[in-house]
Amino acid sequence: MTLLTVSTSSIRVLLAGPTGLGAAKRLHQLNQSIWALIEASPKAGGLASTDTTTEGFLFDVGGHVIFSHYAYFDDCIHESLPAKEDWYEHQRASYVRIKGIWVPYPLQNNISALPIDVQAECINGMIDAVEERILRAKEPPKTFDEWILRMMGRGLADVFMRPYNFKVWAVPTTHMQCKWLGERVAAPSLKLVVHNMLYNKVTDKWGPNATFKFPARGGTGAIWKAVANTLPKDRIHYGTKAVKIDVVAHRAYLEDGSTITYNKLISTMGVDVLISQLVNTDEVDIQRLEKAKEGLISSSTHVIGIGIRGKPPSCVGDKCWLYFPEDDAPFYRATIFSNYSPYNCPPCNNRLPALRYADPGHGKPDTTPRVGPYWSLMMEVSESHIKPVNSQTILEETIKGCVTTLLCRPDDEIVSLYHRKFTPGYPTPSLGRDSALDVILPILESKYDILSRGRFGSWKYEVGNQDHSFMLGVEAVDKVCYGSPEVTLESPDFVNGRRNLERRLTK
Repeated sequence: MTLLTVSTSSIRVLLAGPTGLGAAKRLHQLNQSIWALIEASPKAGGLASTDTTTEGFLFDVGGHVIFSHYAYFDDCIHESLPAKEDWYEHQRASYVRIKGIWVPYPLQNNISALPIDVQAECINGMIDAVEERILRAKEPPKTFDEWILRMMGRGLADVFMRPYNFKVWAVPTTHMQCKWLGERVAAPSLKLVVHNMLYNKVTDKWGPNATFKFPARGGTGAIWKAVANTLPKDRIHYGTKAVKIDVVAHRAYLEDGSTITYNKLISTMGVDVLISQLVNTDEVDIQRLEKAKEGLISSSTHVIGIGIRGKPPSCVGDKCWLYFPEDDAPFYRATIFSNYSPYNCPPCNNRLPALRYADPGHGKPDTTPRVGPYWSLMMEVSESHIKPVNSQTILEETIKGCVTTLLCRPDDEIVSLYHRKFTPGYPTPSLGRDSALDVILPILESKYDILSRGRFGSWKYEVGNQDHSFMLGVEAVDKVCYGSPEVTLESPDFVNGRRNLERRLTK
């Protein structure tokens, strides 16, 4: 939750997630003389932060990697962590675990790796989909499910896309729109798929994150701590948050009892939470806002981390992240987090006791503290009212799923466990999202001088990566100060389809 307040004499930023830090960075670059960054938690990062277990294992708040569509974002990250040794650079090694096989991502281009009967089912569906696209060329798909059927066919829909996306979003694909897709989902080329099938080949370089960077030390959260460190320390205040916003007085009331006034307010808290904090609003407006926010849907995310003594199994040893569409594991994605950086685990000479075996059927391990080496897995599980999760059992279910899917061995010694639930976790591209935002965002801005921006501030998953979120804050400041268009918010497909060079970080 971040608020940026702008008046003729003062500017305030509340909360230091990527969007808030993007706003603060731009304000500092523009030499705005009076501003402050106010963060509810004791550290910068928000939903892009990193936790450390007592044993010394690092786990991000979900799967984050650095890839970028913006030169300005790259400039700011490079300024914050400029040394080559600050980073590890990786070629993506990502796979889908399906039918007992590791299929290179994206699966829809690599069905040649699947059993022959599944290949036939998928290719028949893709041929039918071509005919469907021709017949319905003038009728755009209305739902994500319709898009899947039209672009991939029923075979891929049933084998992978429907079950996997339900595990990710915790709602059926029939409940989701398809305007968000862009570069997020690979539409398969029938020619490429047939070529790969005939020559028994795979294609794995698709997408914007085919190569990516990761901080050497401190996890993803280290990036945002470093960005915060480029800002004047006397302008950053941690440990408080907004609890009420008087839209008539243009005043935000903070949890610690203090208040701030504003002329324009840029908020990065969830827009649904923001609406609940508004007071002295027009009665008709608040009724419209409350009604509209019913169209905004989100899911929760359980992040489960496992620290293990030894070395990973050879079948996963070189992989980055993995997808799991089937029911043999509760998680939709697993990351071999120790592969991102060796510093995501404690040093191998640290002596740690075994907490348990991965499979408790092996009994109880010797708990004498012993040295490593160590490695780690990080899994993500979604939750919603449609897809409930038992918080008391999900850790055990996840470990069992890791053994079942060969991510770890039954006799692996687990030395550290991590489980944290994040609510909200994902802003769902629901059928009612766009009509809700078309009501909410203009009312907030035109009637109450509030710009709601960020992953949950503007609720657009298609511009919800770290680079997007940062630039939403940058562009919001430019709109307030100069009336500039917010290209990221208004034209996601445009920014995602090109290298954006309009801004640079200059002294």
